[in-house]
Amino acid sequence: MLPAVALVGRPNVGKSTLFNKLTRSRDALVADVPGLTRDRRYGRCEVLGQPVTLIDTGGLYGDHALAAELTRQTRMAVAEADLVVLLLDAREGVNSADEEVVAYLRRQDAPFIPVINKIDGVREDQVAAEFARFGFAEPLYISASHNRGLRHLQERLAPHLQQFVGDAAAEPAEGVGDGVRVAVVGRPNVGKSTLVNRLLGEERQVVFDMPGTTKDAIDIPFNRDGTDYVLIDTAGVRRKGKVSEVTEKFSVVKALQAMERADVVILVVDAAEGVVDQDLHVLQYAQHAGAGLVVAVNKWDGLAADQRERVKQSVDRKLAFIPWVPLRHISALHGTGVGHLFEMVDEVYTAGEFEVTTSLLTRLLDGLAASHPPPSVRGRQIKLKVATRAGQHPPRIVIHGNQLDALPASYKRFLENGFREALNLIGNPVKLEFRKGDNPFAGRRNELTERQKSRRGRMIKRRKKSR
Repeated sequence: MLPAVALVGRPNVGKSTLFNKLTRSRDALVADVPGLTRDRRYGRCEVLGQPVTLIDTGGLYGDHALAAELTRQTRMAVAEADLVVLLLDAREGVNSADEEVVAYLRRQDAPFIPVINKIDGVREDQVAAEFARFGFAEPLYISASHNRGLRHLQERLAPHLQQFVGDAAAEPAEGVGDGVRVAVVGRPNVGKSTLVNRLLGEERQVVFDMPGTTKDAIDIPFNRDGTDYVLIDTAGVRRKGKVSEVTEKFSVVKALQAMERADVVILVVDAAEGVVDQDLHVLQYAQHAGAGLVVAVNKWDGLAADQRERVKQSVDRKLAFIPWVPLRHISALHGTGVGHLFEMVDEVYTAGEFEVTTSLLTRLLDGLAASHPPPSVRGRQIKLKVATRAGQHPPRIVIHGNQLDALPASYKRFLENGFREALNLIGNPVKLEFRKGDNPFAGRRNELTERQKSRRGRMIKRRKKSR
């Protein structure tokens, strides 16, 4: 395994900013708001050429509703890390939270490197005097947001990671985010993180009975029955009018981006509330993004028998416009139906790979056109000639023919549904692209020969005499 380095410290000291700089990404959500990072985030970076797994953590502190959960997540990161980077804030100086973090790391006998961040604009001698109470031998001074001191940080990390050189060389070349990408989306407090933890078999995500617990989109690679997956836990998506905080707006953007890069999207719905308008908006966005779709009705075990029947009827009625999306009733908290849910995810992903031949697609196109011919335009029949495979995830089909610009939207939906049913593309939106054949004689004039011109002149003379 690759060596793991955890970024630890109290809130708002720049851990996520440093994470983005070292991984050369913008994966971690960054804002001048304490406690924005809630869950452990993993990324891959290189320290002087050596690959390393970097772990971003939430802040260790005591005055917050989620303090116990965030502290537990951070301590799990410290336990699995080979080295800890302790971040401190040069501008705010030392406070009681810093003292608690340092004391905890020393009690655990965890190897750590003290790094004082946000050094720009302050005098290093004053900062050194402020943090001298900890007795650090050689603290590092950096400014993560301005790339100051990051090279020295890597040089300090490298000697501690030398013992893992052999393990890193044997590690496969793939990055942390390789595998089938499965995004878990939905409104706040419907049980997305609980479902992710149930699938992983560990308390990987912070779960709390408070809407908006998850703030960022977290990629979590794992292996199931020999297949690599990347679970993407997202923040709850609320109606636009309900989103007030700037950080929540970024959280929603991250959730929408997760649907863009996912192969399969699991929409989690609260069984007690049923499918509401916001769920339909999220479902429609995922459909336009081209991801495979599965609907999971969560907290099913909390309903009485008569309630379940009413919820089934309501859900079926509201999802009637997408009958091709599979639906599963689950309990993420107790694990009921979760195994069958992931079997359906595999089925949707396999269908989205869309391995078909041109001859099969063309035969299906001919059969659909024969059962329901396309309409005529100005007395001329629209011709559908050939269908070819254009891509996968989602399945894309290119149809060649004549006068395809005049094909009505209703007939296009008929073709989409026909291909989906014939090829069993369960849970996948089918994207059709229409390409009309060019007229080879367009723009060309028929030039007459001298003989044709003289003949034409004689015909005109005879017509005039007859009149």
